[in-house]
Amino acid sequence: MKVALGADSAGFAMKEKIIAHLNERGIETVDVGAYNAESSHYPEFAYKVAKSVSEKSVDFGILVCGTGIGMSIAANKVAGVRASVCSEHFSAKYTRLHNDANILCLGARVIGEGLAIELCDIFLDTLPEGGRHAARVDMIREIEAGTYNI
Repeated sequence: MKVALGADSAGFAMKEKIIAHLNERGIETVDVGAYNAESSHYPEFAYKVAKSVSEKSVDFGILVCGTGIGMSIAANKVAGVRASVCSEHFSAKYTRLHNDANILCLGARVIGEGLAIELCDIFLDTLPEGGRHAARVDMIREIEAGTYNI
């Protein structure tokens, strides 16, 4: 498994902890920045991670900013990306089970580092359920492609 990670200045410290944890688990990581806690622009990092996921050079992405919201909005603009903000266990599990999300967005000002690491593990360890949920993910892809018809 290969995971791209990005964070702005607000999420830098949490991203570093997550990378260390994933590396301890034997998961390959790609750090697209920020590389320090100096002021930075979250869309830059959201785009880099989302592009890596979209092009399938990585399996998943993890993005961290103050709330996770800005990162998810920016990442979801890239075709093929399904980025979800999660702040608790249930959403981290079900965004994979039902939505086949491929990017997890976290808020460093919303949750602590311990919970963030737990959410990353749940997200990365959960497989999509398929079935009726796969049909719904296909509908999302059609909306994205402009081919969805009601």
